[in-house]
Amino acid sequence: MTALPSSLGAVDPTSDRAVFRQIADQLREAIDRGRFAEGEKLPSEAELVEHYGVSRMTVRNSFSMLQGEGLVRAEHGKGVFVRTRPPVRRLASDRFARRHREQGKSAFLVEADAAGGYPQVDSLEVKEEKATRDISTRLGGSVRRVLVRRRRYLLDGRPVEFATSYLPLDIARGTRIAEPNPGPGGIYARLEELGHRLDHFDEEIRARMPTPTEVKTLQLASGVPVIHLIRTAYDTEKRAVEVCDTVMAADAYVLSYRLPAT
Repeated sequence: MTALPSSLGAVDPTSDRAVFRQIADQLREAIDRGRFAEGEKLPSEAELVEHYGVSRMTVRNSFSMLQGEGLVRAEHGKGVFVRTRPPVRRLASDRFARRHREQGKSAFLVEADAAGGYPQVDSLEVKEEKATRDISTRLGGSVRRVLVRRRRYLLDGRPVEFATSYLPLDIARGTRIAEPNPGPGGIYARLEELGHRLDHFDEEIRARMPTPTEVKTLQLASGVPVIHLIRTAYDTEKRAVEVCDTVMAADAYVLSYRLPAT
């Protein structure tokens, strides 16, 4: 039997807050305080039914609430477990540093190394397409067709990110950028070899709930949101040379920034 932490007290039947929410509150606090570690199994339905003196359905509703928040995952026939914390720290101020490209490392490889995980790329597609109005605008307004690179990133076998890059054909066609494996340092290293020395990146970030396709692609648990990031890369001539549309599993990343105070 799982030991119940002391923080799991009684529920207040006179409270305006529903009993299943009170139980979820206590379990959430125990998780936040580390009384249930990552990957640890929570008390069973039967144990919580006995502890709180409530129905099995009430306990199930509490678990469903925590699942919807992305805090726990249920394994059929095994129980409910605390989800692992974000394994990847995305250092926005460092991930595109030129020294990484010169060492033959892409941004994701740098992050995977820091997380101590094994990186993989699959679901790779490289093709030419007509640019959407939004992509054309982000690339300067005159681009009609683009080279598109779609890929999914995995860490230790788990899908964590899906990214699509759009590059002007006059830059990318017939180069290593158009090959499935662009070589050490990724497409940014190849852009600089082609004379497009990178100057800066603009990023837009928002959080939202995933589409059904994104749930399937990233194998997301119920209630887990995504981080949707659109990045535009500019060379020293201030030309937009790439737009990257990225969807990340929010429970797999910590976004870390260093901002100047002046």
